[in-house]
Amino acid sequence: MKFYFAPMEGVTGYIYRNIHHSYFPNVDKYFTPFIVANQSVSFKTRELQDIKPEHNQGMNVVPQILTNNAHDFIQTSKKIKEFGYDEINLNLGCPSGTVVAKGKGSGFLARKEELNRFLEEVFNANVTKISIKTRIGLDNPDEFQDLMLIFNQYPLEELIIHPRIQKDFYKNTPNLTVFSEGLSTSKHEVCYNGDIFTVNDYKNFIVKYPQVNAIMLGRGIIANPALIQEITSGVGLDKRVLKEFHERLVIEYKRILSGDRDVLFKMKEVWHYWAYMFTDDEKYRKKIRKAERFSDYERAVENLFFEQEIKKGAGYLS
Repeated sequence: MKFYFAPMEGVTGYIYRNIHHSYFPNVDKYFTPFIVANQSVSFKTRELQDIKPEHNQGMNVVPQILTNNAHDFIQTSKKIKEFGYDEINLNLGCPSGTVVAKGKGSGFLARKEELNRFLEEVFNANVTKISIKTRIGLDNPDEFQDLMLIFNQYPLEELIIHPRIQKDFYKNTPNLTVFSEGLSTSKHEVCYNGDIFTVNDYKNFIVKYPQVNAIMLGRGIIANPALIQEITSGVGLDKRVLKEFHERLVIEYKRILSGDRDVLFKMKEVWHYWAYMFTDDEKYRKKIRKAERFSDYERAVENLFFEQEIKKGAGYLS
């Protein structure tokens, strides 16, 4: 089985990736938070820092692009290829309302003719290998049958399927019926993405889909950074390792961010996931969430590590 780390905006930038990889070097591919392709082919500072080769040493990193414009995708792919990357991932999954309103991310799925022309143009350009991360539709899972007909026309490196529609966001249960249909009709390697939060979730999935050779983990692997390790070797998350992970994150964020307040907000995003791994986590989650000063945050986190333990078999929202 191959394990991929999903891109999570605000969390899984290069600093998080590097520290995660130093403790848990068993991720086969890390995908970057999306880069917005534009006509000027310029990168935002965050995007540039995220894809610099020196920030991704020793890891297999795949940049992800968000756009519905073939020319912008092609030109941005060329710029990214200059950094040494040989695969680009097209984001057809982002459910954000502002993204969808522009016909990008999962909003592009509703424009099937435009999507088909887009893919024809970018594959004719033959700049680099292209994989796709997709949802199964915008409003209705029945849309996925037509989408698969489009995807099957092109030589995708891989098709990553998150079996929810845009309107689900991250709620409701992944539609495994539609995933099964996509898996059976796909001409490409298929990677599954969606609600694998624990070892049991993984085991139940592979019993049903033994032919799947790749799984993308998102919220599950952020909540439990040792999830792949636990799946492959049975060794769970060590509280001391997580504490070291936390301390290194704080040090690195303090190095690049402007002041404790920015670091505080950054770490709060991480604890939105991490806290669920601990016993009696609710009161600590509240204290971390409500902390206005970094000193209050540090005290809450220190008390959590000292007073509580990692729950065996825990996962995101467990």
